[in-house]
Amino acid sequence: MKKVLVLAMLIATSTMAFAQNVFANFDHEVTQPAPGGETTDGGPQAKSNITSVAGVPLVRLNNGVMMPRFGFGTQIQSMEGASQRQQLNETVRGTVIAALQSGYRHLDDAMFYYNERGAGWGIRESGVPREEIWLTSKISGNLKDAQNAFNGMLERLQTDYLDLVYIHHPAGTLADILACWRVMEKEYKAGRIRALGISNFDNRMEAFNYIMENAEIKPQMAQIECHPLAQRKEARQLYKENYGVQVECWYPLNHNQGDVSNATLLQIAAAHGKSVYQVILRWHMQEGLCPVPGSTNPAHIAENISIFDFSLSDEEMVAIRAIDQGESGRSFNISYGTWTFGNFQDYTYDHTYEPAAIESTRADISSDSRIYTLAGVQVNALQKGLNIINGKKYIR
Repeated sequence: MKKVLVLAMLIATSTMAFAQNVFANFDHEVTQPAPGGETTDGGPQAKSNITSVAGVPLVRLNNGVMMPRFGFGTQIQSMEGASQRQQLNETVRGTVIAALQSGYRHLDDAMFYYNERGAGWGIRESGVPREEIWLTSKISGNLKDAQNAFNGMLERLQTDYLDLVYIHHPAGTLADILACWRVMEKEYKAGRIRALGISNFDNRMEAFNYIMENAEIKPQMAQIECHPLAQRKEARQLYKENYGVQVECWYPLNHNQGDVSNATLLQIAAAHGKSVYQVILRWHMQEGLCPVPGSTNPAHIAENISIFDFSLSDEEMVAIRAIDQGESGRSFNISYGTWTFGNFQDYTYDHTYEPAAIESTRADISSDSRIYTLAGVQVNALQKGLNIINGKKYIR
C-alpha cells in the first residue's frame, strides 16, 4: 500500500512540475484592485480556495486572483426552450457532477443558458466544496435592472459569490452596458464577484472602448470565439498584450465546422496517440488561452481534460498556426448594436431525480466505449461509484 501511495505522489509531483514548466509564462501583471476592497474581511469571496487539480495550471489575473486555465462549458443550446427546462437542468446537473469528478474546477455558465439551477445542484451534489470551484456566469448588458438580475444568478446557482461575471454580449445602448458594469463593480467591491469580464466585445469596438474609458475597475477576462481555423490573433493581442486581459475561448473545438477533420490536426493527433479534440485543446493551452469545451458525454468530458500528459512541439505549434483562416474561419460573427436579446424569463426548477433526464448524459457514450467496474466486470452503462471507461477513471 505504501508503495502505491509513493508512486501516486511521484506521478502527481511529476505531472505538476510538467504543467508548471510548460505554462510558466502566462501570468499577468497586477494592475487592478483586489475584490472585496470595500469590506473589512474581503466579503464572501474571501473563502475561495482555488488550487491546481488534474494538472490544470492556474493563471494570475490582472487583479492578483488565481484562476484555473481550463474549464467546462455548460450550455446545451438545443434544450433551452421553455418546455424543456426541467430536463435541461437535470441534464446539466449530471454533466456538472461528471466534470467536477473528472477534475474540472472551472465552470462556465450564463443566465441566458437557462441552466443555472441545474449547475447549482450539480455543484452541491458533486462532493467538491464550492470554494474550490471557479464559477462563472454571464449577465446581459441591456437589462434595465442589472442588480436584480445579479441577485437572481446567485439564487439560482445557490451561492453567495461568483468567481467571474461577464457582460454576455455588447448589445444595447452604451449607457445600459456601462450601467450594468457599474453594478458589477459594486458587487466586486463588496466581495460578491472575484473578477469582471466582457464577452464578444471585439465584435463591437465602440462598446469595448466605452468600457475601457469609463470603467473604474478594468476587465480581468475577455471571452471570444477562438479555435485553430479562427485563431483571432488581432483580438487576442488587443486584450492580452495591450490591456493585460486574459483571453478565454468559447466553442474551442468548433464542432463539425472543419477543425476536427483538418488533415494537419489529424496527423499531429496520430503522432501523439491522442484525439484531434485533445490536440486542439492542448494548442489552446500552449497559446496561453483558456478553453471551456462542453459535452454531455461523460467519456468525452474526461477525455477533454486529459491533455496534461503530453505537449506539442514548436514545429507542431507552427503547423497549427498555419491553418488559420482568419475571420473567414469563424462559425459565429455577430454584428452588435443597440438592439437587445429580449427579456430574461426566470423559471422554476423542482429538483427531482428523473431517470430519463439523467439517462441522456449516459446515452451519448459511444457504442464502442468499454465500461468496467473496479472489479473488472464489463457493464453496458455507468454504475454508481467508480467506473473505468476506455482505461480512464470516471466517478458517478
